[in-house]
Amino acid sequence: MALNLGKIQAERTYQMVARSIEEEILSGRVPPGESLPSEEKLAVQLGVNRSTVREALRVLEQHGLVRREPGRKKLLASIPRHSEISKPLSAAMILHQVTFEELWQAMHALEPATAAVAATKVTPALLASLDTNLQATRKAIADADSNGLVALDIEFHNLIAEASQNRAIQLARQPLSEFFYPAFYAVMTRLNAGERLLVAHEHIVNALKNHDVRDATSWMDKHIADFQRGFELANLDITQPVARREENGDVRPFRDAPAAGAEPAANEPRVELA
Repeated sequence: MALNLGKIQAERTYQMVARSIEEEILSGRVPPGESLPSEEKLAVQLGVNRSTVREALRVLEQHGLVRREPGRKKLLASIPRHSEISKPLSAAMILHQVTFEELWQAMHALEPATAAVAATKVTPALLASLDTNLQATRKAIADADSNGLVALDIEFHNLIAEASQNRAIQLARQPLSEFFYPAFYAVMTRLNAGERLLVAHEHIVNALKNHDVRDATSWMDKHIADFQRGFELANLDITQPVARREENGDVRPFRDAPAAGAEPAANEPRVELA
């Protein structure tokens, strides 16, 4: 009887080399900051060509596990930066056609929990940074600066995550926020929601100052819930898949969204987020 078997995909040598070096780093036998042997020494040690080692190291550099000292060829084991971690996750969300609704649901689950943890761990330095953010937000509202307002909201939520002192939360938020906030900009350019946003931010900061977990959670929940209501009022389709990043670095979350810095058309007035 014939067997219905597919061809075996053999792992390439450079992939095996990369995995071997990765295991040494993740196991702690080569801690972050410690020098790695030269390409030549690694090739001899592993019994492979130097070009194979070079390709393996290139893969590890892309993943943030290896870096080179500026201006030198010396290789060091390293800790991946947030951007290096979020890039493949962002690509996966695009390819899986994750929708803005799914993204909002994830943020609605994560952000209130982040605020709750922050209420127990926030430091005086972070509270001072949050007060500075509130002052700048008031000015952006007075100046009708939508771009500035969105940037300040991003900063506000990043500060809350930092105040949580929870690295798992901070890493989990990174790829989500990269897609969430361009969509938030599309909403903000169509709605007069600045004052409502500011009220929520002020209540959240006050809750953090009082280490009030319940209030911090409640106000963050209301704040993120407002985003879905904003989609409805702005006549935007929350079921669309998240957008890919363009060559210039911009994210266009909706085909009909205004360009960055643009105001709503004359026949499309701003509406109040009641």
